[in-house]
Amino acid sequence: MLRWFALTASALISLSGYADTARGTVFDDRNGNGLQDEGEPGISGVRVSDGNLFTESDAEGAWQLEIADEAVIFVVKPTGYRTRVAPNQIPQFYYIHQPNGSPDGLRYPGIEPTGPLPEVIDFPLTRQEEPAVFDAILFADTQPQTDAEVDYIRDGVVAELIGTEARFGMTMGDILFDDLSLFPRLLDIIGQIGIPWYNVPGNHELNHFADSDQYSLETFKRFFGPPYYTFEYAGAHFFVLDNIEYQGNGESDPGDVRGSGGYIAKFGKAQLAWLKKALTYVPDDALVFIAMHAPLETYVGEAPGITTADRKELFKLLAGRDNLYSVAGHTHTTEHLYFDTDDGFRGPKPFHHHVLTAVSGSWWSGPFDDEGIPTSWQRDGTPRGYHVLTVDSGEASVRYKAAGKSADYQMRIMYDVHYQALNANGLRDYRQGELFNGRMNASHVPAASVLVNVFDGGPNTRVFASIAGLPEQAMRQVERKDLLVNELLLRNADSKKSWVNAMPSSHLFELDLPDDLPVGVHTISIRAVDEFGRTHHGHSVLEIEGR
Repeated sequence: MLRWFALTASALISLSGYADTARGTVFDDRNGNGLQDEGEPGISGVRVSDGNLFTESDAEGAWQLEIADEAVIFVVKPTGYRTRVAPNQIPQFYYIHQPNGSPDGLRYPGIEPTGPLPEVIDFPLTRQEEPAVFDAILFADTQPQTDAEVDYIRDGVVAELIGTEARFGMTMGDILFDDLSLFPRLLDIIGQIGIPWYNVPGNHELNHFADSDQYSLETFKRFFGPPYYTFEYAGAHFFVLDNIEYQGNGESDPGDVRGSGGYIAKFGKAQLAWLKKALTYVPDDALVFIAMHAPLETYVGEAPGITTADRKELFKLLAGRDNLYSVAGHTHTTEHLYFDTDDGFRGPKPFHHHVLTAVSGSWWSGPFDDEGIPTSWQRDGTPRGYHVLTVDSGEASVRYKAAGKSADYQMRIMYDVHYQALNANGLRDYRQGELFNGRMNASHVPAASVLVNVFDGGPNTRVFASIAGLPEQAMRQVERKDLLVNELLLRNADSKKSWVNAMPSSHLFELDLPDDLPVGVHTISIRAVDEFGRTHHGHSVLEIEGR
């Protein structure tokens, strides 16, 4: 019935201006040469889409689809198969049909003219084992602005991931920072990780000087194919969505010397209509994992270029499903949000939305570490890093990894005294970190508290502190600036990007120190239970000096 729907819809749209019929075969490429040789049968029931409609391959693997004058036609990788990859590990699952190529006047090259539609467009697939338990690497906002910042990605992140057992990786947009000429070098470097790597479009992949959103991702298409698509792995369904809508060449901000025109965060009706069709192929209990660039919502605040305007339309499409997970980047903060009926989502349980830590942290800002890489703590106090998705029999969980740190580095313990109060004016008279480290005068204790930044914490994270051997007490979640990143950015204004400043964090926890804590040396032990029920531990030594 689904196939009848797709072909019937194709016929109707053909009457409305669709120009041609694309056809080909999905086949089992047993020798891996990309050609259908003798003894390599077609594969039935595989979906093919043009970003508008779907069809399925028949018993011989044959498919056909009515398409418009321009289209990116792609195969939906099914469970148990892999698509070919380029030498840089970018999946080759698509064919771009753009007879006249990209329009003139773009800042960076787009699509060369492809000429007439080929007689056949074949999609080779190769069988692979896909275990029920697997990992995937999740990047957000690698965002190098210069060649030097590509170096930082190479040395500070990619090198530690070589040899990973993860099955594939994804970058949630802002792959670059407007200079799209850096694509070949960056992709070759990320390709050294050695696993297929999928990519989401962000606002910094836009072709500035495009007249409208229609041709704003021509360079992205040249390297990655369709701006939105879907694939399967081990029965889980992954959706890459484009929620950056370009506003045209300078129309929103004619004074912008880049001619960028601005953008809003929005899926748009056409993409949501495609997603609605795509979801008809997904069993109700299957994992639906959605990757996008701009968050659906964020603690940063509601704004047209920050939060997704038509998120409630997405919620309607996902209503009733209880196995959902979505990720985004964009804000260079780390957040967990849960959507329920108050937000417009109706399901058996809240819809988990995860804003991922940026690989670039605070846009590669701050002083250099001992490896010559900017410390680049995020403005919410999270170290630059990435996440690892684990899918276990269709259930998703995600864990945070600070770049260059051990896997158990999940929190920072600090001490806050009232007189410090994040005031920049007195910093000159103290060495860096002195105001919140583990030493204070006894007279300060009644006004002091212990402060813990659980880097990937959220509203369901629970944190407990044991002070000087006393029974554990629950810490309260507070929204305030991280003391370390605030001081770091204030002291190093000359080495940060101009817009970067500390901002209130959504994963800070506080507990007042006992007023009668005696003079001496004390151990502070922290136990944090994260959003997935995993327990993390941290310890700090506090010295109380006499008055």
